[in-house]
Amino acid sequence: MLKVGILGSTGRVGSLLIDDLENDENACVSSVHVFNKLTKTVPENTVVTNDMQTLLDASEVVIDFSVPSATEELLSAVVQNQKGKPLVIATTGFNEHQKNLLIEASKIVPILYATNMSLGVAVLNKLVALASKTLSDFDCEIVEQHHRHKVDSPSGTALTLAEHAADARGLDLDNVRISGRDGIIGARTKDEIAVMSLRGGDIVGRHTAGFYNDGEFIELNHTATARNTFSKGAIKAGKWLVNQEVGLYSINDCLGL
Repeated sequence: MLKVGILGSTGRVGSLLIDDLENDENACVSSVHVFNKLTKTVPENTVVTNDMQTLLDASEVVIDFSVPSATEELLSAVVQNQKGKPLVIATTGFNEHQKNLLIEASKIVPILYATNMSLGVAVLNKLVALASKTLSDFDCEIVEQHHRHKVDSPSGTALTLAEHAADARGLDLDNVRISGRDGIIGARTKDEIAVMSLRGGDIVGRHTAGFYNDGEFIELNHTATARNTFSKGAIKAGKWLVNQEVGLYSINDCLGL
C-alpha cells in the first residue's frame, strides 16, 4: 500500500484527496500537513503535523495542492536536507525564486509538476500546440474561468496553454502575453497572445484557447465539472512517480503523451 502525504489537506482538493485515498485499493493517506486546524476526519493512524520533515518522513510520496509559500517550505526542506520523497506538485502562482527552488529540489528527488492534473487538459495542451503551429497566421486568445475564491490570476493552466501556443510559434510568452485591454490601445498586434481571467460563482474550471482569422475561427475548450478530476489525477501521478528516477516530470510524462 503506497503511503501518501498531503500538503494542503484543508483545501478543496486536499479534502477530496483524503476521500479518494480512503477508497483506493493501492494507496492510503499516511500523513497530512496542517498549518492551523484539521477539520476533516482522517484514518486513525494518520500522522497530523505542521512540520515538513515529519510529513516527508511519514510518506512514500507527497501530493501538494497548497499555496506557493507552503510549497516553498516543502522544497526548502528537501534542498536543505539533500533528501526527501517523490513530490507531486499541483500548486500554482510561483514566483521566480520558487520556480528555481523546484528545479533544485528535482535534482534530489523525483518531482512531477503540473498546473493541472486532468487528463483532458494534458490532451488540450497538445492540441493547442498543434493548432498554434498549423494556424500560425491566426490570432490566439486564451480565456479561463474559475470560482470566486481562486486567488491567483491568470490560472496556471491558462499560462501553460499560452506557453504551448507561444512555443509552437517560436515566441517567448513573456514578450507577447497581455492580460487586459482598456481604452484606445490600437489594433491587435500579430504576435500578441491574450490570457484573460473571469471569476465568479462556483466554477470548477473552464479554459478556452481560440484561434481567430478572417472568415473562420476555432476554439478548443476544456471544462472541469468536478474537483476530484484533479485529486484522482494526482493520485495516478503519485503511483507513477514513485517508480521514476530523480528529475523533473510533467503530467504528459505520466500519461505517455
